[in-house]
Amino acid sequence: MNTNKKIQKKYEELGENPETYLQGLLHAKPIAYWDYVEVDTLLSLQKPRTDFKDETIFIMYHQVTELLLKMMRHEIKQIVEEKKVDEPFLIEKINRLNRYTTMLITSFDIMKDGMNYDDYNTFRTTLTPASGFQSAQFRFIELYCTRLENLVNSEGKKRLPEHPTLEEYFEQLYWKDAGFDRKSHKKTLTLIQFEERYLEELMILAKKNKGKTIEDKVLQIQDPSEHLKQKLKEFDHLYNVKWPMVHLKTAQHYLNSKGENKAATGGSEWKKYLHPKYQQRKFFPLLWSEEEKKNWGTE
Repeated sequence: MNTNKKIQKKYEELGENPETYLQGLLHAKPIAYWDYVEVDTLLSLQKPRTDFKDETIFIMYHQVTELLLKMMRHEIKQIVEEKKVDEPFLIEKINRLNRYTTMLITSFDIMKDGMNYDDYNTFRTTLTPASGFQSAQFRFIELYCTRLENLVNSEGKKRLPEHPTLEEYFEQLYWKDAGFDRKSHKKTLTLIQFEERYLEELMILAKKNKGKTIEDKVLQIQDPSEHLKQKLKEFDHLYNVKWPMVHLKTAQHYLNSKGENKAATGGSEWKKYLHPKYQQRKFFPLLWSEEEKKNWGTE
């Protein structure tokens, strides 16, 4: 069947008149790269709050990070939404996730070595109380990848009742400790803003994903190959150990390299919160030995 007949068949099956669409095509302008990629819009999204030139670098770096996280969500959602996942499909998607996560890790050199130290430590004060902690895509990815119990650290698990509800799990998620003082029960403005904007959406997603996370999909595979296990462990380690460690080292470079121990813009105890040994986040804990879990983030 030639192309014209295929086009005619396509629109007839939709109950449409093919001639109308072909006439419209006659008047359509050829698409250009800058229109397809929305280059002008993309390059107009940097709006610094100060005159420090490196603030533009800071903004663009985080925008690139958000695009990479969206690429990851795009792949992850395909796994979660697939009714029955087989190994070849899963390996292909995990390989992509490993490449994207590696890009996130290596990109931190832009933050660490690509900004003037004194300028950054001046313009960052204008960002308060905004914080990278408020990037909701981190949380969406976690909820797609693993069960809620794996997002609660050992101290949080001590506070959980025997049969936690969704709400009780959310009260103990590791990231909440970044802005919640459990002794005074006070929240930082950073956490208050984040929860007002995203908490309901996150809880809806967690409920929707129950039994459908990537971890759940893996558990449904009988006798998974060693190759698949290694790919999953690689993703777990890259995303939950190497990336947080690079983030922590970059924070140390700007906030404590001269012993100043500066506060994070979001007010978190960043030295403690960012360390994977404290977060204890693991997407696939059953793939790791007890010794490996005990030494999580210590390499």
